[in-house]
Amino acid sequence: MSKILSDTIGECWIDSTKNPSFTKDYLIIDTLGAKLSPARALTGSLVLSRHIRKISPEQNVATLLPTSAGAMLCNMAILLLGKTLVNLNYTASAESIQSSITQADIKTIYTSSRFLQRLEARGIDTSWLEQSANIVILEKIREKTSFIRRVSTLLQCKLFSAKSLKKRFLTRVDAETPAVILFSSGSEAEPKGIILSHRNLLTNISQFIVLLKATDEDVLLANLPLFHSLGLTVTEFMPLLEGIPVVCHADPTDAVATANAIKKYNVSIMFGTSTFYRLYIRNQKITSDLLESLRLVVAGAEKLQTEVREEFFNKFDKVIYEGYGATETAPVACVNVPDETDNDGNIIINYKPGSVGLPIPRTEIRIVDPDTMQPLSIGESGMILIHGRQVMQGYLNNPEKSKLALPEIDGKTWYVSGDKGYLDKDGFLFIQDRYSRFAKIGGEMVALGQVEAAIRKVAEDIELEIVAMNIPDPKKGETIIVLTNRSLDKHELKDNLLNNGLTTLALPSAYFLVDEIPKLGSGKTDFGTAKKLAQRVSEIGSKYSKK
Repeated sequence: MSKILSDTIGECWIDSTKNPSFTKDYLIIDTLGAKLSPARALTGSLVLSRHIRKISPEQNVATLLPTSAGAMLCNMAILLLGKTLVNLNYTASAESIQSSITQADIKTIYTSSRFLQRLEARGIDTSWLEQSANIVILEKIREKTSFIRRVSTLLQCKLFSAKSLKKRFLTRVDAETPAVILFSSGSEAEPKGIILSHRNLLTNISQFIVLLKATDEDVLLANLPLFHSLGLTVTEFMPLLEGIPVVCHADPTDAVATANAIKKYNVSIMFGTSTFYRLYIRNQKITSDLLESLRLVVAGAEKLQTEVREEFFNKFDKVIYEGYGATETAPVACVNVPDETDNDGNIIINYKPGSVGLPIPRTEIRIVDPDTMQPLSIGESGMILIHGRQVMQGYLNNPEKSKLALPEIDGKTWYVSGDKGYLDKDGFLFIQDRYSRFAKIGGEMVALGQVEAAIRKVAEDIELEIVAMNIPDPKKGETIIVLTNRSLDKHELKDNLLNNGLTTLALPSAYFLVDEIPKLGSGKTDFGTAKKLAQRVSEIGSKYSKK
């Protein structure tokens, strides 16, 4: 077993900051102004951990923070104490946040006065939080920390060995101890708490880092929210524990500022979602020279739209490599990466457009019949199962749901993804849709994602955002309606959709123009809210429908 898999995140964090081969003068840069060397980053987390130890005797400790140097140090401080980190989703509804607080038995929430002011300015009420937990403001903790304390801790970080620092500052726990609890959006039901151990997370990092092929010249962008597994594991834990400098920017929708940061700091690795990448294509202020330093651009969290991949390449001459996973898999399970050439000059195919890539090392993908759980042949579509040591421990306080999601088959524990897809002869995984995103029309199953893809193809409009939803229909069982941010003509689209392979049953019965397509903080479509919106506008269709 490699060392990283027998350790905890806190142990690896100290080891990483004491790595003598680190060459850059910073490990974390924040676009708000912070620039921290490894020693100063470790100092900040250790100083903060002293305060947290006194304030929060409980096991589960929460944060409400944007992607920033302060948030990363707070996360590490909590984990150094052997506690379980809960990053709350500040884009969720008050009901969902309260549910997460209650489920995880949260007593203390660490946040920032500056961030709370930003949320209030956006019309998000946070005053109710004080009735739910003890709210601790990080700026006040900083004010209480003496200059002597900061300097003495910094000197210890520079002069003491990693072993001595662990003995002095680290609370040792088992690698199977829950490291984080991440909550689902809760848009369709009460949010689920996904429990990930130190081993789950460190396994996923060790699986993915070999594919990243990072060098001393790499710099990674972190602008995805840390309450989301892709943001937390891949843009915080991975770079900090592997010694890759990271540039933080709090708002992933602020594409211009992000692009300027990429150029300023020579960012070479970027992770994002299809929705966020679309912003770079649309904005005329973002020119190709701003993204010139990027060598690897990866999409995850939602399906990468074909037009986004193509237009991003046309504008920036950069390929977006799509990956796949789930919070329950910490999150990476498959990914496309650039092709390679072996010693004999043969090309090793690592990338197939339209797929989500090959399984990452020490991960198995199995396609099964969703009813019988029997394996299906190559090319056959079915339920995607994932096996590997990155698979979660289970759902918080929900053993029944955990058992359904983590069946044991052939002596192995598998995660039942809920996604429909197939493996090709080369082992690449292709996703078709969520099983929950199929409409049953006249007894036939229609993939809503397929309908969306067909509309995007014939519309040929990069500004177009759509979501297809199934709603009850007294004659056909269900019917499909489409929510869109651009005016579409149902009659003009019909023939083009049929010519592009959509069946008559799959044709939407109506298109509704809405102010915006509901989104989660991660950039993904908020299908729960979209479903409610679809039902509402279909009832008052004359107000929203176009032709």
